[in-house]
Amino acid sequence: MKSKKKVLGIVGSPRRNGNTHVLVSRILQGARAAGAKTETIFLADLDIAECDGCCACWKGKHECVKDDDMKALYPKIVEADAIVLGTPVYWFGPTAILKGFIDRLFLFCAPARGGELSGKPAAVAMPFADRTDETAGPALDLFAKTFDFLGMRWVGRVLVPGVAKRGEVRARGKAMKSCIALGRRLAG
Repeated sequence: MKSKKKVLGIVGSPRRNGNTHVLVSRILQGARAAGAKTETIFLADLDIAECDGCCACWKGKHECVKDDDMKALYPKIVEADAIVLGTPVYWFGPTAILKGFIDRLFLFCAPARGGELSGKPAAVAMPFADRTDETAGPALDLFAKTFDFLGMRWVGRVLVPGVAKRGEVRARGKAMKSCIALGRRLAG
């Protein structure tokens, strides 16, 4: 086993035991197999307000003024050695709850906080009902630009088209193996 890195899984699906949850769990399983400590966060269980662009996080204490569950997530994000974001594709993008979470990462763009996520490995897991990978294209662009803007390092992705029923990704052997491999890379 290697060193105890921390890999944080963020599930942006409202469904527990759904396809997104399964994919993120399998990636974290691969990370644990490589010696990492893991944690899963279900955004649907949290109260996360929208970013209103007040820029208070750029002034004074360099903290977000919103008094919600995101305050507890900020330190977890900083402490994590790698992050996995999981979301089904809804209308060519991530779920609203994951997009709201991404918007709140604006805090890490503040000059006084700059670089806190720099170089941190990140990965994405996305299941979707449509059968073509192009459906995930706009969401992938969003993640690529987000990771780049935050200085994060995109390590990989797992896309699973053609799944709509809860948990049916489990039957996709190639995708499950890809998740394990991605988790190992994140922990490496």
